[in-house]
Amino acid sequence: MFYGWFVVGGAFTALFIAFGAAYSFTAFFDQLQGEFSASRSSISLIFSIGAFLYFSLGAISGPISDRINARWVCAGGMFLLGVGLFWVSRASSLTEIYLGYGLGIGVGIGFAYAPAIGAVQRWFVRRRGFASGLAVSGIGLGTAAVPPLATALILWFDWRTAYLVLAATALIGGVAAALLIESSPERRGQFPDGVAPAGRLPGADRAVPVVPGDDGLTLPQALRSKPFWVLYAAGLLASLGVSMPFVHMMPFVQDLGLGKATGAAMLGLIGLASTVGRFLVGGAADRFGRRRAMIGINLGLAFTSAWWAISTTTWQLSLFAIVFGTCYGGFVALAPAVTADYFGVRSISAIIGAQFTAASIAMFAGPVLAGYAFDVMQSYWLPLSLGAGAALIAALAILMIEEPDVWRQRSAEP
Repeated sequence: MFYGWFVVGGAFTALFIAFGAAYSFTAFFDQLQGEFSASRSSISLIFSIGAFLYFSLGAISGPISDRINARWVCAGGMFLLGVGLFWVSRASSLTEIYLGYGLGIGVGIGFAYAPAIGAVQRWFVRRRGFASGLAVSGIGLGTAAVPPLATALILWFDWRTAYLVLAATALIGGVAAALLIESSPERRGQFPDGVAPAGRLPGADRAVPVVPGDDGLTLPQALRSKPFWVLYAAGLLASLGVSMPFVHMMPFVQDLGLGKATGAAMLGLIGLASTVGRFLVGGAADRFGRRRAMIGINLGLAFTSAWWAISTTTWQLSLFAIVFGTCYGGFVALAPAVTADYFGVRSISAIIGAQFTAASIAMFAGPVLAGYAFDVMQSYWLPLSLGAGAALIAALAILMIEEPDVWRQRSAEP
């Protein structure tokens, strides 16, 4: 039995729990603001610290998982996530929230995300976009399911109990899911896609032609290439706008007088749409080109940030949630797959981890700057407009580099 789909399932479940907990932060926003009498920029900083750490630490967890089995790195991350959520549930000051969210949730997801996604890339070649999309759809479904659940727990009990439930889920379900992950098919005596390359096993049903140098580049080699830095810059720019809804959607909706339930519904709609986007965009990109799809996704993100800036009604916000969710889902599905297309899978977890540091910068800066802009201007128009412009530049940047197969063939020439 081909074990690759079990790896996808383990990654899916771990990411469902991890990012469901992380992206439910907006449901806690007003509770934390009231509990600690803090400004929006101060509360936004909680999420930004966690997001900065869980994206930037991929640069450490990725290389580690390239050397040892990714399951242990990912399981350790899920354990830390649970400890961090428990810490937050017991916090008595904003400083303790910063520490618990940063050191627990930030470090925990940082040691789970890149290893899980990197492992999936090694198990697939032909269906890499689809498999990657399926794995990261856990993020989308987690975003759809967990914020409404957290909102309900807050209403039924309180915000501390809600975080305690999330902590137990991470410690039990998250660790168990991580233990399903296997770093590579070679560890199980299997091949990518479950099919032996031509000449390896006589009588194989289908043969995957061997591409010279298909193992790919090391991290130092990738760092010396133009595509790495173009993708890095594009990821940073696109992530500025991507970061904002997960912190500011709930207060934005409440400012319009639409109610907390509407805010939770918008987050749920984003999560559902992003799940569909990961499947549809990932599968379509396998057929029509993952680089081209990434350009289109960034154009879509530019549109949605601009649309959100002028939205004042439920139907406008619903349209934003659907289109943004679809584009965001495609973005998350394609980013690791495009990285593997350019640089191969030899050091894929390390390279993905290095790429994620771009998102860490944006995820730290985006929500805090949006919160500060609101504190000063009482409006989100400026940060959302800047997010739209940044995503447009990201699309143009990716347009400037060659297709992966063309670039790899040219760079392999003496």
